[in-house]
Amino acid sequence: MTAAMPPISRFPVPELSDVPEDIRQRILAVQEKSGFVPNVFLVLAHRPDEFRAFFAYHDALMDKPGALTKAEREMIVVATSNANQCQYCVVAHGAILRIRAKNPQIADQVAINYRKADITPRQKAMLDFAMKVSAQAYAVGDADFATLREHGFTEEDAWDIAGITAFFGLSNRMANVTAMRPNAEFYTLGR
Repeated sequence: MTAAMPPISRFPVPELSDVPEDIRQRILAVQEKSGFVPNVFLVLAHRPDEFRAFFAYHDALMDKPGALTKAEREMIVVATSNANQCQYCVVAHGAILRIRAKNPQIADQVAINYRKADITPRQKAMLDFAMKVSAQAYAVGDADFATLREHGFTEEDAWDIAGITAFFGLSNRMANVTAMRPNAEFYTLGR
């Protein structure tokens, strides 16, 4: 006898056939690309208007061109999500980081202690700034921007780092409140 899988959310999770067509198409496109439906899509589909706003902002931050690589964007998510104790985001974005960085160890290193991770001094400065935004945004000042500039970051890059950090602060909190479970597939991706 096999044990039943725990629910992926403490809130109702709609059936794919019951969600609005635009959301269903987005979910099916993700499923086709990744081979499974990440639970975040199903959990957030509980509130269609918020789903649309969430993923529009996510895409604006994570898919835009800029000086931050896609792997560096994922590093920000993994480091700050660990600080916020968000299991879902550390596991899910850790998988994406491993794939984007083409490094099976990087996500674990960044999640546990990015200061000792095999990343560049520039990336450590980026994560130092992200962690300050995550825990003490009220204390961010000119010295923090000067440090970023010393590592080649512009003010627009600082905005991106802060935006990703702040957005995933929201995501981390909602994932924790909903008791969102990471998909089993995430644990082995990119290893």
